[in-house]
Amino acid sequence: MTPKTIFSAVLAVSSLALGAGGALAQDMTSACLITKTDTNPFFVKMKEGATAKAEELGIELKSYAGRIDGDHEGQVAAVEACIADGAKGILITASDTKAIVDALQPARDAGILVIALDTPLDPIDAADATFATDNFAAGELIGKWAAATMGDAAADARIAMLDLAISQPSVGVLRDQGFLQGFGVELGDPARWGDEEDPRIVGHEVTAGNEEGGLTAMEALLAKDPDINVVYTINEPAAAGAYEALKAVGREADTLIVSVDGGCPGVQNVQDGIIGATSQQYPLLMASLGVKAIAAFAADGTMPAATEGKDFTDTGVALVTDKPVDGVESIDTAEGMDKCWG
Repeated sequence: MTPKTIFSAVLAVSSLALGAGGALAQDMTSACLITKTDTNPFFVKMKEGATAKAEELGIELKSYAGRIDGDHEGQVAAVEACIADGAKGILITASDTKAIVDALQPARDAGILVIALDTPLDPIDAADATFATDNFAAGELIGKWAAATMGDAAADARIAMLDLAISQPSVGVLRDQGFLQGFGVELGDPARWGDEEDPRIVGHEVTAGNEEGGLTAMEALLAKDPDINVVYTINEPAAAGAYEALKAVGREADTLIVSVDGGCPGVQNVQDGIIGATSQQYPLLMASLGVKAIAAFAADGTMPAATEGKDFTDTGVALVTDKPVDGVESIDTAEGMDKCWG
């Protein structure tokens, strides 16, 4: 693959080559950040965290992003570019957690530290380390909140599940299954969605994690059952789309919408009553910890350590709502806005 082919295969590539003091650096430790897109605010914040930490530690950072969420080939090309450039570490949020494994193995064979951010690889040990939200726990929080908010009416809920994509397992599956368990639904295979037998589930639709997808998915499920009163969404753009579909049929006031991400626009939507509650994660922290781990690895071979009792480094999650319920710890939107994606 020629350099021209490699760089045309990704939407955006940027390079930071400044030392901690701002001077041009020679023979610096280099690292790569590969995200799903460079337009989603979640990944924008991740890049911000990685860039700031790289500047602080004197790391040369090159950032790559797919053209769209799901651009697996673009991510493969980026990995190949990082290997060719002699990177010491690769940070990646994989679009296809299973297919990317073969592309990353040559990097590991070459002694490059591979760290998954946000989205664990399949299998998780295909990366040397993972820095992520506990996405199952994030889903479980919003499920528990929704069930407690509904009270006795939860037994007769009509639930719409607005997921990310068909590919399973994935971060989307973890959130989906966490929500259902938190709501009190018996799971089938927790590594998949759609095999549950609970009659309260109206159906699952995919959204691609964007507002248009959320709108279309919500319209499809409302056509199937106009009495839906609980909506799980993979993220806050999908939640915004779902809200518009509900508003169009006059159902926005009597339907609970819950989500995951906790970005500043999402927290604002909680404050405005569009979303009832969201689970906030911290992509800036994920990325900055990842760059710090690469610096330590480059210095003396230190490998990142997982959180005790888990097979990844848990970067934390908090439920954000202005309607707290007993038994589910939460923060309000004022605090959520202060912390959004830090």
